[in-house]
Amino acid sequence: MSVFSNLLDGFASALTPMNLLWVIIGAILGTMIGILPGLGNPAATLAVLLPLTLQLPATTGLITMAGIYHGAKFAGATTAILLNIPTETSSVVLCYDGHELAKQGRAGPAMGMSAISGFIASTVGVIALTFAAPAAAAVAVKFGPPEFAMLMLFGLLLVVTMAGKSPVKGLISMVAGLLVATVGVDLFTGTQRYTFGSIDLYDGIEFLTLTLGLFAVGEVLVNLQRKRGATISFVAPKRLRDYLPNREDFRRSRVAIALGSVIGFFVGAVPGGGSTIGSFVSYALVKNTSRRKHLFGKGAIEGVAGPEAANNSESGGAMIPLLSLGLPGSASTSVMLAALVLYGVQPGPLLFTDHPEIGWPVIASLYLGTIALLVLNLPLIPMWVQILRIPYWLLYPVILVLAIVGAYSVRGSMFDIWLLLGFSALGYVFRKLDIPSAPMLMAFVLGPQAELTLRQSLTLSDDSPLIFVQRPVSAAILGVTVAVVLFAVVSRQRKRRAALALAAPGAELVTVSEGER
Repeated sequence: MSVFSNLLDGFASALTPMNLLWVIIGAILGTMIGILPGLGNPAATLAVLLPLTLQLPATTGLITMAGIYHGAKFAGATTAILLNIPTETSSVVLCYDGHELAKQGRAGPAMGMSAISGFIASTVGVIALTFAAPAAAAVAVKFGPPEFAMLMLFGLLLVVTMAGKSPVKGLISMVAGLLVATVGVDLFTGTQRYTFGSIDLYDGIEFLTLTLGLFAVGEVLVNLQRKRGATISFVAPKRLRDYLPNREDFRRSRVAIALGSVIGFFVGAVPGGGSTIGSFVSYALVKNTSRRKHLFGKGAIEGVAGPEAANNSESGGAMIPLLSLGLPGSASTSVMLAALVLYGVQPGPLLFTDHPEIGWPVIASLYLGTIALLVLNLPLIPMWVQILRIPYWLLYPVILVLAIVGAYSVRGSMFDIWLLLGFSALGYVFRKLDIPSAPMLMAFVLGPQAELTLRQSLTLSDDSPLIFVQRPVSAAILGVTVAVVLFAVVSRQRKRRAALALAAPGAELVTVSEGER
């Protein structure tokens, strides 16, 4: 069957009254939670609402998650523009010009441009995903255990790159995730690993418990400390027409939207890329190609349109490695990968052939999610803004109750509540020490798959590691992995030498004398 016929079947499934209703509910719930400072990153939003989606049939639940994902991404712009508080790292760059526009009395057009550019870019990303994901899956279906083992190794390496400025902290987080993933009974040998004799740990750690602790409750604990005694004050437009950009805004933003759409999709398609890199690269490129670059950082509408376009088109790109390779590129797609596994669906090359009733409706729901966001959220922006006025003393207890109920509902075990508290404390410590939680979550998801394919490969080769270099695709992935490591090491050493040179006594004097010469 062609892509179009498969997509039509996906729309036929996604457009049933039940699924359509849950797309809309997902977009609304994602926006409601995503708009909250401290909790609004898409991974935390998905984690909070994961227990709800698991109660639904697989296709409906995954369609709902797609709506939540889009809604949370859209909502991040609101707090960045109005409060100068990014709910996720990809919204940081929106503070530069979005909040400046708000201070100039143009918060409405900035938020409207954010919604419109996000809709256009998200549509571009989903269209590209429609054709790229099956093609990638067709190539990946030829992979065996050695190829997947090297792919998982490459994915774990990219996990470390999510740590930002400190690879060591990313490595610490990743190792913690791998350790937690090994808890339970080894399926190959039947031996117990890190169970400490507790029967509650025989089946390992539940993904939902870890996610809720690290992201949902951990974020609440951090924000309780930050927001104690604080009040939120802002000025937001009250009428819908105040949120619509004018013709000049659209003229200035059209190139930025196009650039952001393309950049966001390609960055998202790279495992480990993520919307943060996409939005920053888009902002830099839009600024450097603009004739009004002197206005960036002072309230340029293009500075809102470009990054927000990249932030939303990344969603389509990030789905390619997730659906076709089973390789999550971010914490958000890690949650979605875990949801697929919890539904008994193994994402990867065979997803579109073994489970077409899930893969294509999910892609179709991404189209519907973008439309639902524009139709519902743009007129409702004045109402979403009011959510920011809900006091934290009322909001956070509700979230804590949802997290506890969600962790308990998986296995009906009080032990999981204690684990939730432990992971919440770990998430709080990570945040205080500036250690990213996302690498731990991704390592927890990728670790078992990496171990399984590695041991299968060694079984096939009679424990000879040469199998990884004897097969062309496996050797190529290993070569790329080594090249990425060498590039990262050399690049870091160069930066360090440059920093030491600038810090050395007399460095400024040398620079001046060279300039004069």
